[in-house]
Amino acid sequence: MSTITVKAFGAESTTADLKEMNIERREVTPKDVEIEILYCGVCHSDLHTARNDWGGSLYPVVPGHEIVGRITNVGNEVSKFKVGDLAAVGCMVDSCGHCDSCKHDLEQYCLNGFTGTYNGKDTHLGGHTFGGYSQKVVVDEHFVLSVPENLDLAAVAPLLCAGITTWSPLRHWNAGPGSKVAVVGLGGLGHMAIKLAKGLGAEVTLFSRTPGKTDDAKQLGADHVVISTDDSQMDAVKGKFDLIIDTVPYEHDVNPYMQTLSLNGTLVLVGFVGEFQETEVSTRPMIFQRRSVAGSLIGGIAETQELLDFCGKHNIVSDIELIKMQDINHAYERMLKSDVKYRFVIDMQSL
Repeated sequence: MSTITVKAFGAESTTADLKEMNIERREVTPKDVEIEILYCGVCHSDLHTARNDWGGSLYPVVPGHEIVGRITNVGNEVSKFKVGDLAAVGCMVDSCGHCDSCKHDLEQYCLNGFTGTYNGKDTHLGGHTFGGYSQKVVVDEHFVLSVPENLDLAAVAPLLCAGITTWSPLRHWNAGPGSKVAVVGLGGLGHMAIKLAKGLGAEVTLFSRTPGKTDDAKQLGADHVVISTDDSQMDAVKGKFDLIIDTVPYEHDVNPYMQTLSLNGTLVLVGFVGEFQETEVSTRPMIFQRRSVAGSLIGGIAETQELLDFCGKHNIVSDIELIKMQDINHAYERMLKSDVKYRFVIDMQSL
């Protein structure tokens, strides 16, 4: 298969800083779309993969799965896009297409495993996939999304991961007018959960461990802030919430939040991936009030397009800090210290 060489930024090993390198992209096939990348969001998953925190990283690693750009070439069988269109690519670039999940527009739960935008199996060129810290990307049109022209393109990028990760459970559990939604954690995911839940018409509460985030939460759209370390405040919201979106990315005690769920309420974990080893989760509040603890990944392609269209209609984007590609290693260090409100986005013109 013919290829083109493009500049990228990636890591050669677990301990290496990210640096400029060249990678190969395939020439467009009949169903492919080629995108010049204008902006790429920075996700904690990028850092974890570059440093092999989860194991299984394939080097060189070129991260980036929050991609926004303009189409520069299309295959002769592409029907949804044309050269010059704004386009986006999220966390997936392929799936089997024929399992029950894929048939129901739930490619993120592909029973044969979806292909990640980076560190996935490249079925075209062999080897593994490279992400959006690069000049261009070539993707099957099914996994390419349309971007509303009215939105700030840089601030759109995190919608492709942080946005859809919170949108999918909000939609699945029917958040909207009359529902009471709480969000645990005010970071990249949490700030989007607040904006989207409020946009859907829900009454929104932030759970925070300290009072310092109250003003920020309310500016983002939260109606209330509950300090989770204050027993009296937690007692006051027992049995209140229909849905809790828990965005905390490390092991923590979910039992206090369980008590604040209403009958049939659900706490959805979207931030922590792993095992609860230090904290036991009590089944008592689940059994006696038919409450649930669930998990949720990103959304499928149709659902992600729904999110982008909704954000275009309601002018919802992420709060970002724009950086140059050459500043990515420093940005990673700042991310580890939670020193960003609320998402870094790379201006890819700097590459």
